[in-house]
This record gives sequence, structure tokens and C-alpha cells, in this order.
Amino acid sequence: MNAAAGRGSAPTSDPSPPGASPRRPAVDWRIRFAALSLIWGFSFLLIKVGTDGYAPFQVTSGRLLSGTAVLAVAMAVRRERLPRAARTWGHLFVAAFFLNALPFSLFAYAELTIPSTLAGICNATSPLWGMALSLVALSEDRPTRRRVAGLGLGFLGVLTVLGAWQGFSGLDVTGTVMALLASLSYPVGWIYVRRTLAGTGSSRLSLTGSQLLLGTVQLAVVLPMFTDMPAHVPLFPTLAVIALGALGTGLAVLLQYGLVEEVGPTTAQMVTYFIPVIATAAGVTLLGERLNWNTPVGALVVLAGAALTQSRSRGSTGASRRVAGAGTAGPDTSSRTAAGPVSRS
Repeated sequence: MNAAAGRGSAPTSDPSPPGASPRRPAVDWRIRFAALSLIWGFSFLLIKVGTDGYAPFQVTSGRLLSGTAVLAVAMAVRRERLPRAARTWGHLFVAAFFLNALPFSLFAYAELTIPSTLAGICNATSPLWGMALSLVALSEDRPTRRRVAGLGLGFLGVLTVLGAWQGFSGLDVTGTVMALLASLSYPVGWIYVRRTLAGTGSSRLSLTGSQLLLGTVQLAVVLPMFTDMPAHVPLFPTLAVIALGALGTGLAVLLQYGLVEEVGPTTAQMVTYFIPVIATAAGVTLLGERLNWNTPVGALVVLAGAALTQSRSRGSTGASRRVAGAGTAGPDTSSRTAAGPVSRS
């Protein structure tokens, strides 16, 4: 998600104390990178399985609740405090909507009518939306020929995936538009949090946990208005929703924080390029989804365009690089920067 995933977390400056020597993680960063790629890549399959037994808003609500529980435990272990400023909570409420509640719900609704493979590929357009929006909303992010070419190439890949030359024949337009809007929601949220939440003094874990809590509250308000209590609790959809939240929204955020701190945002955000590949492989092999030639070809073009939009000249500023990273998802994502990683759908 996409990943947004997916999958959306709030930024903050969280410097280490002067002279502090970072502890070496027990698990090599390459293993954690692979685990993060698998978790976010399988999120789209889990959404599909979850919607087999629950309404989309119920899937999103369960996902946010499980993810919040994981981060609450992490905060308790690390003795993190919730933000105190009312203004911070207000900004987090908006961030929770654009980075969690809205994209998670849109992906869940989209997968009622489109394959999980297509949803995963739509999620990969977040870097393209992010670059396009940052050129308008962030004055320090200047366009280059390479990045503009990447934007054009990426959207050409989208048209290839959708089979534009066939008049989008056989394509569920509503579901596809929902998935693309979910991917657009992530960079909207990233730009918002960059403008409002940088330098709050709270830790990234505290802000993200609070954000997920507010997203859970938002869904708790919406849920009774649009859904009824399920008549029974189906086993596999229930397990899928719990895994989606606990792994794809909770554990994935912790893994990403560790990667960004150890190897930097540039390497950590490379996970973006593995998500649609894994999502496609999972959908085809485990769900038996059909794969036409234009889907993998178009996905490769999308990823190539996304890579170009994130390329920088040597003279680029650190701030500009952060914006590029913020364009890459989630499923609660999103997108993966030192200032604030995303959650993929």
C-alpha cells in the first residue's frame, strides 16, 4: 500500500545524543530489508483475503487496531511518551487521514473488484505522484530534465499496465481509480507532515504511534455508519487482517526505522521497487490471479520512471532529497525517508 504504504508515518527530528555509539542490530540489515519487502509485498494479498470475509472499512479498522497495538507495546518497552501539544495532535489527525485511514480504506474497497497484483502496481505510482506534487507544493524541489522524463515514463508505464491501447477493456475503472487515489493520498500526507510536524521534539515512534491511534479512532467513528457487525468470524480473513496490521503496519514501521538509521534513507527506500514484484508473484501463485503481458512490462516501466524521479544531481540539497524519498509506500505507506517513512499498503 502502497506503503503506503502501505505502508504512513509522521516525521520528526530525532537525533542521537552526542557521543552515543549506536548498538549493532542482532539481525543483518539485508535480512531485515528482505523481511520488510516481503511484508509490504504480501500486504495486498492480505487485503484481498481480508475482504473475502469482512467489509472494507472493517478490514481497515482491524488493520489500524492491530498496528496501533504493536506500536503501543514498542512505545511502552522504550518508555516513549505521547505528544503533549494540542497543535501536534491536530496535525497528526490530518496526517492519520491522508496516510492511514483514507488510503487503507481505498485499497480495501479497490480490491473488491481488482486483482491484488494491480493494486500493488498502482501503489508503485506513489513516487510519481509525490514528485508531481512536490514541484507544486515545495519551492525548494526544482525539476530537472531527468526527473521530468521519469515522471512521463512512469505514467506511460501506468497506461501500459491499464491497457490504454485497448480502450481499458476488461478493466474495472472504479476499483483502479480508487487504488490510484490511495497512492496519491500518501504524498499528499507526506507533504503535509513535512510542513507541519518536522521538529516537534517528539520521537518518530511516538508520532507514528499517535498517528495510528488517531486513524483507529477515525475508523471507529465511520464503522457503525457504513457497516454491520459480522454474523460470524471467518478464520482466514481474520488472520489476514491481524497480520496486515501487526506485520504490515506495526512491525514494518519498526523495521523501516531501523533500516533508515543503519543504512540511510536512500538504501532503505529501495524496498519500494520490490513491493510490486512481490505483490504480483503472491497474487499469481497463491490467489491464481491472471497476469497479462502488459502488467509486468508496464510495472517495470513504472519502476524505471519512479527511479528517475528520485535521481538527484550532486548539487541537490538534503531537503530536496528528502522530498524525493517521501514520494515512494501504504498500505499505510509511502515515502521512506529519514524524516518520516511511509507505510505501504
